Formats: sequence, structure tokens, C-alpha cells
Amino acid sequence: MLDQLPPIEVAFAIAGRHLPADHGYALYAAIARRVPTLHKAAWLSIELISGAPLGKGLIRLPPSARLYMRLPADKYGEVLPIAGQLLEVGGQELRVGSPILARPLAPATSVYARIVTIKKFIEPEPFLDAARRQLDSLEIKADLELPRDAEGRFRRRIINIKGKSIVGFSVVAHNLSDNDSLCLQRHGIGGRRIMGCGIFFPISNHHRAANGQ
Repeated sequence: MLDQLPPIEVAFAIAGRHLPADHGYALYAAIARRVPTLHKAAWLSIELISGAPLGKGLIRLPPSARLYMRLPADKYGEVLPIAGQLLEVGGQELRVGSPILARPLAPATSVYARIVTIKKFIEPEPFLDAARRQLDSLEIKADLELPRDAEGRFRRRIINIKGKSIVGFSVVAHNLSDNDSLCLQRHGIGGRRIMGCGIFFPISNHHRAANGQ
């Protein structure tokens, strides 16, 4: 087990009407344009923003929508310059307000990631095996599951990065100890956490990352 203090989660108020449903890369790119020091920041996770599906590849943002980031507590000052910025995210405007929350992560026996991407693994069973190996490398014990939709299909997710489609899956981890839960929420699995991938939430909060789905 990697014995470290968990990072904090910071929430910024936001104002906007719509966002692309697939906005992970566009949001990261918009933030990096406004705050260049966050470009390729390996310590930063940027969570997807929740909203109600509108069709035509868009979501509607509710008044309660927030921009959440996870970061080491000593990096807090580095994300503050995003407050007050107007972002252009996939053709949609998003105004970022002041931070309204900063708190440590909380353990949960079951956690959910809306999308996990693991390079070269695009089929369910090989992907699940690769995800288990990543847990083993972190010395995390958990029962992993790829949830299915109402029609019994695995929740295969696609994100687009610079015109390239990346395949991932939703993932649930069950039967976690407190330490393992915090470790998984801290490190995630797969890549692209700065684009919203591989970020795990307590099950009761997973709707925040599910874009209304």
C-alpha cells in the first residue's frame, strides 16, 4: 500500500448553458490555455462536468453544476488563477467563479469511474484483466466490475482527442477497505485523468461524473 495523505478535491462555481457531452479534452485544453502552468500537470485530475443530455452531442448545465479538480493540498495555489476566467470549451462558453469547496477525499466501500481508458485494451475481458493488473501494482484489493446498461451491454465510452477516438469503459470497484478506497481515488487507473478519465467517486456521488447518464 502506498501510504500517503489523500489529495484534496476543489470545486469551482461555474456559469454556462451548454457543454459538449464529450468535453474532457476540450475542457482541459481550455484550462491550459488560460493557466499555462497546468498544461500536462501530472498531479492534476480534472473531473467531467455533470449535465442533462440535450441531444446533438450537448448537455445542459444546471445551476448546481461545478468544476471539480483533485490535486495535492500543496498545489492548491496553482489552480486558483482559473477563477474568474472565461473558457471556450468546444464552442461553448463557460465562466469559472471562485472556489467554493476544498476538502479531503472520503473513503467508500464501492467507487465508480464513468470512463477508464487503458492503452491498447478496447475489448471488455482483456480490459478488465488489464485494470486488475493495475490494481495489483497499487496493492489494492477490490472486486472490479464493468457495469452494463439497461440492454445488458457493457458501458463502452468513447472520448475524442485531437480527432482520434479513444475507447474506454465505465468501471466499478467493490469491497474496498478505507485505505484502498482512498488509494484508488487518489491514483485512479488508466490514463488521461487530466481529461476526466480514470477518476473514481463514491457510488453515492457517481452521478456527478455521469453527465446525467
